[in-house]
Amino acid sequence: MANDTGGYYPRPLRHLSVYLSGLVQGRLWLKVLVGMFLGLVVGTLLGPSVGLVEPATGTLIGNWLAFPGQLFLATIQMIVIPLVIASVVRGLAASENLEQLRKLGLRVTTFFVITTAIAAAIGLWVGGLMNPGSMMKGLVTPPPADDAQTAAATIPNVNELPQTLIGLLPGNPLDAMVEGQMLQVVIFSIIVGVALVSMAPEKSRPMLDLLDSLQQICMTVVRWAMRLAPIAVFGLMAQLTTTIGFMAMLGMASYVVTVLAGLLVLLGFYLLILKLLAGEPPLRFLRNTRDVLLLAFSTSSSAAVMPLSIRTAEDKLGVRPSVSQFVIPLGATINMNGTALYQAVATIFLAQVYGIDLGLGSMALVVAMAVGASIGSPATPGVGIVILAMVLQTVGVPPSGIALIMGVDRILDMCRTAINVTGDLVTCRLMENWSGRRLPQEPASAEA
Repeated sequence: MANDTGGYYPRPLRHLSVYLSGLVQGRLWLKVLVGMFLGLVVGTLLGPSVGLVEPATGTLIGNWLAFPGQLFLATIQMIVIPLVIASVVRGLAASENLEQLRKLGLRVTTFFVITTAIAAAIGLWVGGLMNPGSMMKGLVTPPPADDAQTAAATIPNVNELPQTLIGLLPGNPLDAMVEGQMLQVVIFSIIVGVALVSMAPEKSRPMLDLLDSLQQICMTVVRWAMRLAPIAVFGLMAQLTTTIGFMAMLGMASYVVTVLAGLLVLLGFYLLILKLLAGEPPLRFLRNTRDVLLLAFSTSSSAAVMPLSIRTAEDKLGVRPSVSQFVIPLGATINMNGTALYQAVATIFLAQVYGIDLGLGSMALVVAMAVGASIGSPATPGVGIVILAMVLQTVGVPPSGIALIMGVDRILDMCRTAINVTGDLVTCRLMENWSGRRLPQEPASAEA
């Protein structure tokens, strides 16, 4: 029996979205950029390049400066699990029937996997074309040979695949939540949401009320955390520059340019398929989504901007709540195309630095691992580094090379998060178009 959830549109999402949009209109992104610049200046003065203070003193000051940033990240991480549960379940419960839900889920998942693979392939192509690691080849001491050999030996065994797939289903949902197993949490939420759709409205109403309250709590915490964003970026950047020095960051310029070039190519790909498959003018799409993309860039967290992403999809892209509230939370978990591209470029870069030749088989494995590792990753800042370690181990590139790129990861994390959110919004728009229903957009465009 279809569940009538029309009266359960989550008002907290709208309230928080208005607040977050107000922060953007109030130049939050500019404050974050100023905080980043000031962090670079302070970090340079405290770091080894200038030497105004002893290294130990600089490290101590940097750690305290980073305290607001660490608090910001911890706060966001704290509410990711309940926010995803509430959003996914309510999004599914808003579906009209099980058949609509089945078709939407199949289309969304297929689209996410294909575009993530394309993003990783773009990263490999751009990395091979621009060859950023050649500028640092020979400058870095290779690790012991057994490091790479041990890493290559960690390639997953095909015989373990059935058990791995079974492991995706949480044996204990509470354990999955405590341990931060995001994919298991999403699967559990999908099961609960589908069950609610099949129930009578009067039976599912109490659970929807509970989830509505849970969303309000999460939205309040996010609103508090957003006030720390400029100070958080200042502290994290100051600590980063204090630790490695400003000149060391400049030495990574070729790598940064390569990643940014790949992200621009991926953005162009998104806009192209949006125009071809949905008839959406690229400039209008960018104009309608600029607020949420700026906020995603500022926070480096898809989870933090999830409410504004949902509101943008519904109010400015003409997407129904039943689509947006399913696609956006799911996309924040498994649709990390910008992160997949970054992993591919970083793998090529480190392989070039260490003089490791990656064949076609290894590159195909990079694409497969980038897709697989991105699924279920938390939509929080810095998670790309954790995923990268898995990819490097799989193809035999020494994971110790991650230390080379840690210094610029924060900047690139901001950029790839914006691309990740772009992918979620593009998917929302396409799914709405393919469902055969499109809301008028001209008034929303004029408002934007």
